[in-house]
Amino acid sequence: MNRRPSVLFVCVHNAGRSQMASALLSHHAMGRVEVRSAGSMPKEFINAAAVRALQQWGIDISHEEPKTLDPQVVENSDVVVTMGCGDACPIFPATRYEDWTLEDPADKSDSFVRKIRDEIDQRVRNLLSELID
Repeated sequence: MNRRPSVLFVCVHNAGRSQMASALLSHHAMGRVEVRSAGSMPKEFINAAAVRALQQWGIDISHEEPKTLDPQVVENSDVVVTMGCGDACPIFPATRYEDWTLEDPADKSDSFVRKIRDEIDQRVRNLLSELID
């Protein structure tokens, strides 16, 4: 099977953690993984500190928009990574679920958000190494 694995990152607002994770996995995977993100209660805009944290690494998420969690997208994902969205994410058989306990970057300082970015980056790299030989 030559199908690309698909990963969905889910957090409450889809404005910080899941957006950073999605962008970082897309960056590192270089097209080898289908990457999406969503939120159980999406905000109107992406967290500005998250945008700045990724811009420092040359990754631009300023054009992204928070998206609503769609059960069909969950069902069609090989891996679903939740980040503080609790029971809002539906469970489907044959889908791998991971829960990453990460602070919400909302209303946090840029230096704090950079620490969250760094932790997400390490987890994304580990996930990628598991998905791609």
